[in-house]
Amino acid sequence: MDTLNPNWFLRARLKTRQLLLLIALDDHRNIHRAADELHMTQPAASKQIKDLEEMLDVRLFDRLPRGMEPTIYGETMIRHARMALTSLSLAHDDIVALKAGLTGQVEVGVIMTPAMALLPRAIADVKAQAPLLRIGVHMEHSSLLIDRLRRGTLDFMIGRILERDDSLGLIYEELTEEPACAVARVGHPLLEQDKLAIGDMVNLPWILPPHGSILRHRFDMMFRKAGYEPPSNVVDTTALLLVTALLQQTDSLHVMPLEVARYYASLNVLAILPIELPCRMDAFGIIRQKEHLLAPGAELLLASVRSAAAAMY
Repeated sequence: MDTLNPNWFLRARLKTRQLLLLIALDDHRNIHRAADELHMTQPAASKQIKDLEEMLDVRLFDRLPRGMEPTIYGETMIRHARMALTSLSLAHDDIVALKAGLTGQVEVGVIMTPAMALLPRAIADVKAQAPLLRIGVHMEHSSLLIDRLRRGTLDFMIGRILERDDSLGLIYEELTEEPACAVARVGHPLLEQDKLAIGDMVNLPWILPPHGSILRHRFDMMFRKAGYEPPSNVVDTTALLLVTALLQQTDSLHVMPLEVARYYASLNVLAILPIELPCRMDAFGIIRQKEHLLAPGAELLLASVRSAAAAMY
């Protein structure tokens, strides 16, 4: 494939309708249904795709008996088409925001630990400055949030990059590491001891993240390195509502990020056990797309997150 100049799309006279057609084909995988959605004829839709393929000198879709399947080149163009149209759809909101003060919409993704203290602090600061700014918060695992970030449905996220390939095209600003701690119900007998050891907790019931999770692996390795088999009396769950209910009704223990535990301890829902665990999660940070221009409201929230992190960590 010939190297395209940075402004190839100007030379190609790339049309918004072609971007919409790429997305419709990705959604329907059928040229007839995609054309119908855009009120085009099927031949016109086919010509639009053919023109784009000729300009790029690649095949964007495989024509199959039952429809059309995007190639790796097609998937790349579809991803960028979604991001471009998302950016265009927000342009009007940005203009209005600049004219009338900060309004509009910000979409941010976050994992559990920064959702407990860091992000609420940043949001409170932003709302004091721009009360009309609408802030959408999505709390999920990092891998799912990164997928949404790449699709253009998030302005930025606070989470982890777990695989090297996940970092392609992204900017990562590390904020802090995430130590873990052991917790129990308020009034648990172990809280009467001044200091605990790993061996004191081997034969007790535990509520743990399921096998396959990073925290569960490091929890198990913590016991093995201390010369013990990991606890066998275990309930596997990540549902915090169930975890807190089980803690209050039993003598079970639980392992969770220290910042999350401090939040629940401040509400007297649980207590942190007197032991410093040699067990921690990977660091998390701010993740955003390279060369992605943020709206004014998103820039304000991002700056507030950085400021709150500097004060907290």
